[in-house]
Amino acid sequence: MIRKTLFATGLLTTTLLASTACSAQPVAAGKPFKETVVADFDSPWAMTFLPDKRMLVTEKKGQMLLVSADGKSRQTVATITVDSAGQGGLMDVALAPDFATSQRVYFSYSTAGEGGKGVVLARGRLRPDGGGGERLGEIEALFSARPFVEGNGHYSGRIAFSPDGKYLFFTNGERQKFTPAQDPKMTLGKVLRLTLDGKPAPGNPLVAKGFAPEIWSYGHRNLLGIAFDAQGNLWEQEMGPKGGDEVNLIKPGLNYGWPNASNGSNYDGSDIPDHKPGDGYEPPKVFWNPVISPGGLMIYSGSMFPQWKGDAFIGGLSSKSLVRVHLTGTNAAKGDQWDMGARIREVEQGPDGAIWVLEDGGDSQGRLIKLTAK
Repeated sequence: MIRKTLFATGLLTTTLLASTACSAQPVAAGKPFKETVVADFDSPWAMTFLPDKRMLVTEKKGQMLLVSADGKSRQTVATITVDSAGQGGLMDVALAPDFATSQRVYFSYSTAGEGGKGVVLARGRLRPDGGGGERLGEIEALFSARPFVEGNGHYSGRIAFSPDGKYLFFTNGERQKFTPAQDPKMTLGKVLRLTLDGKPAPGNPLVAKGFAPEIWSYGHRNLLGIAFDAQGNLWEQEMGPKGGDEVNLIKPGLNYGWPNASNGSNYDGSDIPDHKPGDGYEPPKVFWNPVISPGGLMIYSGSMFPQWKGDAFIGGLSSKSLVRVHLTGTNAAKGDQWDMGARIREVEQGPDGAIWVLEDGGDSQGRLIKLTAK
């Protein structure tokens, strides 16, 4: 297989690439799905499907690609200037709730600025470029994490829209600084609720207590997945320290404990108090020891795998796995964990109910793989 690496300069470029021949891979024993490699990317981070079944895929170094439904052709619709050191880069991508009419695309990325580095929420419009292709134009930054700090980790930057399409939920990691997660004035270590223009949403729960007006919940570490289920419950997963990866049910105004409570330990071996009743912190619904290093999060609603409808799927990075969590109302329980042989950065549901996964392309191959029923 030939890896296609894109080189582009400037803010916006459009480049057509030749297709890469990809064939179906052997099905591993014990997996209840077959795997078909659809495309190969350079350190992909996130993806989303357009109504016409094409895909937008982000790559860590700043390229946003528009990919055909069969994966055989692609086009660079934007090249975003990012700080891609460490865990930084071009991150999440999501279609606006009114994409059919507005053509707006929301995305996140890390950048350097006054005080250090931070994660930014931005949006643009996907338009014809006049040459037979498309480009993402009218790009505007909507929100930046506060404050910018030194370091290259725990940006988070995941995006989810409320079921009514009125609000945007945005994750800000605590940037490996621990205490900002409990600081009411900082957005670091928080789930934020914003308007679609990136402003603080009216009615956020902690304003009266002196918190920054964007904050919805706090006490988080590195939040790399957030999604609503069909009942309107908001689920989030985050990386713990040495142990203690979590799936949380996010409720307004609650404190999820980091760094004061965790079911893991610090990397230097020092203890962190476990979650326990009455400690004032909301405990996870599910946690892992040893870790799975959770990447993207998807709540399945398709019909191809009816036995999993309503369940959560998580990409495992260090665990090189696809993880299923069984959701029942507001409760969660561990389900299957399948060895994928590579770090899984992103999980998405396709238009036909197939499950799609992206390998992260760092320590692993950067393939896009479609999982279908046997």
